[in-house]
Parts: sequence; structure tokens; C-alpha cells
Amino acid sequence: MNFLIRILFIWFIVSSITVANEIKVFDFTEAELSELDVRKVRGADNKTTYTIGSNENGNFLKAVADNAASGLGKEVKIDLNKTPYINITWKIEKDLPGIKENTKKGHDFAARVFAIKKTGATALSNRAINYVFSSNNEIGFNSPSPYTKKSIDNVLASTKNGLNEWITVKSNVKDDFKKFHDLDVNELDGLAIMSDTDNSKMKAIAYYQNIYFSAD
Repeated sequence: MNFLIRILFIWFIVSSITVANEIKVFDFTEAELSELDVRKVRGADNKTTYTIGSNENGNFLKAVADNAASGLGKEVKIDLNKTPYINITWKIEKDLPGIKENTKKGHDFAARVFAIKKTGATALSNRAINYVFSSNNEIGFNSPSPYTKKSIDNVLASTKNGLNEWITVKSNVKDDFKKFHDLDVNELDGLAIMSDTDNSKMKAIAYYQNIYFSAD
């Protein structure tokens, strides 16, 4: 019995450490969706439609962007010294073939997640890493946004490798800010989700699930 209690105690400690080293950002519930900051991109004709669904792995967010662009933002403090890795599970049902994503006319993504660091008094001064599910570029491709060099598009997934399949990706956000912005970032200030087609005037359908930060 003492041995069993000891094993259960060790399991509890290990489990507690695991949970402490994983920071979940979104719950993807109806209540959360109603409270998230929704922002339409300036000049966009329509807002992206976001709805909640579920499968055997839990809740997910469905995004339908039909000549539309709006994002869901959440202010959240993430200690990048403890949990530097962003983990994203997502899926593209309908992608955006044929567009040049690193140009203003083609700067649309069926799915993207922004990691944001406040570096000034206004939103325009913020720096961001834009983790994208590309419809045209290979995994590993990166380039500054054609609208601002303060945001870097970094391809973590591509429909060339998986269309209409759930894919889980991971990246070290702390290392990415150093690599792309030459910034030593200890704490992240926010995260945003966006599916947008306002430049290409096309339609995209995407799903987001299990977005969290981890120690490794």
C-alpha cells in the first residue's frame, strides 16, 4: 500500500509539472468566442465568420473567409523563458491556390496565428511573428509582410503537404523573435487568430484546435 501511495504521489507531481509547463491559450467555447476581441481589417469588405464545433479531440474554431478579413485577439502573458514553444493543431478544408502570399495583392492565408510583442505605445509599433498555414509556399519559407516589416510571415504548414487533414506544428517563439526581429523577448503580450481573403477576393475554410505553449 505504501508503495502504491508513493507511485501515485510521484505521478501527481509529474502530472502537475506537465500541466504547469503547458499554457493553453484558447478554450474555443461559445462563451470565450463572445468575449474575444474581433477586429475587421481596414478596407476589407466583410468579416470572417468564426463558429465553434467539436470532435473526438475537443472543441475547435471554424473560420470561413469569403472575400473577408477579421481576426480574434487575446491579450495573454506568456513567459517565453519557461514555455517558449507554440503548438498549433489546425486544418485547411479550402485553400487559396495560385496567389503570391508575399505580395499585397496576394497577402492572404487560410489560417494564421500571430504572436505579438508590444514594443511601443501604439499597436503600429508592435512586433509580430505570423505563423501561417500556406496555400502556396513550402514549410520553412518566411518573409516580411508586404504591409509592414514589423510582422514576419513564417510558414509552419502547407497545403502542399496536407489539405483537409489535421496537422500539429510547433515553433520556438523566443528563438523566432531573435532570428527575425533581433529581439530578446522574455514575455509575449498577446496572440491572435485570423483567416483572411480580402486581397485575393477568394474563399477559404479553416479550423483551429489546441493552441498552447510548452517548455519543449
